[in-house]
Amino acid sequence: MSVFVKQLREEITRIVNRHLRESVIQIKKTMAQQRLENVTLKNRLKAIEQELKAAGKNKASAEPVGRGEPRRQVRFSASGFARWRKKVNLNAAQAAALLGVSDQSVYKWEQGKTRPRPAQLQVLAQVRKMGKRELGKRLAPFEESKP
Repeated sequence: MSVFVKQLREEITRIVNRHLRESVIQIKKTMAQQRLENVTLKNRLKAIEQELKAAGKNKASAEPVGRGEPRRQVRFSASGFARWRKKVNLNAAQAAALLGVSDQSVYKWEQGKTRPRPAQLQVLAQVRKMGKRELGKRLAPFEESKP
């Protein structure tokens, strides 16, 4: 009887091992699919985060100023501002009158001690686009009001 029991145990072990192997193979296939899906999702997430980061950088330049106009980022350089003022033959008082600021503000901007506020930068950008004649026309009311 011991031979029969031994053969029965071996047969049961063989059958169980075969089922275990099949189960393990199926689990390994599922794990491989899950890993692949994880990699794909990670790559998509990374791409979306990069797009979001890029959109965040562009958001500051796309905010509206007031009447639906898109705000564009204006760069400011103290030396560039001083060169422009001299190029169009404006003194500090005239430039201040055009920009709606004090003479002291213009002086501090040119010295690099302060920077114009964003609203002032927008006005400055508009004024810098004007030619000498148009600037002269804009300055005429200010010149007449002085004694």
